[in-house]
Amino acid sequence: MALIVTGAAGFIGSNVVKALNERGTTGIVAVDNLTRAEKIVNLADCEIADYRDKQEFIEAIRGDRFDTPVEAVLHQGACSDTMEADGRYMMSNNYRYSIDLLEWCLAREIPFIYASSASVYGAGRDFQESREHEAPLNVYGYSKFLFDQVVRRRLEGARSQIAGFRYFNVYGRREAHKGRMASVAFHFFNQYVGAGRVRLFEGSGGYGPGEQVRDFVSVEDVVRVNLFFLDHPETSGIFNVGTGHGETFNAVAHATINAVRKARGEAELSLDEMRAQSLIEYIPFPQQLMGKYQSYTQADTTALRGAGYEAAFLTVGEGVERYVTARVKSGEAA
Repeated sequence: MALIVTGAAGFIGSNVVKALNERGTTGIVAVDNLTRAEKIVNLADCEIADYRDKQEFIEAIRGDRFDTPVEAVLHQGACSDTMEADGRYMMSNNYRYSIDLLEWCLAREIPFIYASSASVYGAGRDFQESREHEAPLNVYGYSKFLFDQVVRRRLEGARSQIAGFRYFNVYGRREAHKGRMASVAFHFFNQYVGAGRVRLFEGSGGYGPGEQVRDFVSVEDVVRVNLFFLDHPETSGIFNVGTGHGETFNAVAHATINAVRKARGEAELSLDEMRAQSLIEYIPFPQQLMGKYQSYTQADTTALRGAGYEAAFLTVGEGVERYVTARVKSGEAA
């Protein structure tokens, strides 16, 4: 029996594959699109049984030509660029592909675990997994939102697990290929190491400079949630995956700079000291993000906890320090 991981060379997918390996699981069919071949470094230290090109895989699914017995599907593959303007591509890649894979799993009673997104909530301030709180601001969020609606219609009659995770702002190892869509922790590290300062947006949406709030969640915790549901195939639903505690961008910058300073053997600084020393600077808010930007997110984790997930989430201070330390140990400059 194989586990299928889509988006396996991507950020969350490759971390899932690595975590499965650490549990002794190597019977993994890794599915991805390697048009951007640099993603392969994310799988270089992983063990898999087979690799399938995404298009080849979905054609096999649609044509009922995938013969390998499957234990479960962890569907992490998607276009996650919130600035993508090609709505037709986004809906084909994130919505239609996901529907075809879901229907294939339901017909065979294969557990289906998939990535949704907190972007479905748009500019709202109530982050509960119910329709009245969902109003995506871009086509990426809409593609995730629309698939969640399909899942809701299928849940009642499903004879196998369907579990969807609305990821909040994920950061951690194996995200370098994401470029401008990588986490702020990734960019803050690069900025501080490269230029000696970190750049944050000025105030927006009623928030002061760097005071916009997001629920920043470590990819380590995201993987733990995926594996928990893999181990509990009786549990279905759509769940927020975040810490349940929003932090400012200033807090992430503060944690990143101090983590680098600690790795260098330098003293920690307060946020005010960083500002006074020009280690943090504020840049104009991008015009192209006006009306498309979530200035506040904070996961309501009631449903996740109600499903039996009890593990504590890493705080920004804990998670960012672990991330920075891992990057330094892997040979990136500090």
